Amino acid sequence: MELAQVRLLVTDFSACYRFYSEVLGLKPQSGAKDGPYEKFSPATGSAGIALQDRAMMAGVLGELGAEASGHRSLVVLRVDDLDAYCADITSRGATLLHGPAPMTDRLRVAHLKDPEGNLVELQEWLLLRG
Repeated sequence: MELAQVRLLVTDFSACYRFYSEVLGLKPQSGAKDGPYEKFSPATGSAGIALQDRAMMAGVLGELGAEASGHRSLVVLRVDDLDAYCADITSRGATLLHGPAPMTDRLRVAHLKDPEGNLVELQEWLLLRG
């Protein structure tokens, strides 16, 4: 398992994009200034901070409101085989909220909550499958 990113669910994507790129000086991965998603990386290391439009995630999970009232972040973990990993963790008591399912043409995801209600996303990067 590898920590891929910490993702922040935001309502003003453009303002947050400017903050992380221009104010903090982190390097954007793709230049998607209008969202709905962008990952920012420091000069070294592979993990980073990502922004995701809150409304997009609300469409996936169906429980997030337009305004932040609970979920403000999303811990993201990359795994090599999403189906096998989900089967393993559900056998140990985890309850999936969503997935495994495609999120984009580049990745499959599953979502669950930790005991405090924090969202965790498990990712399988399809481009790495070869």
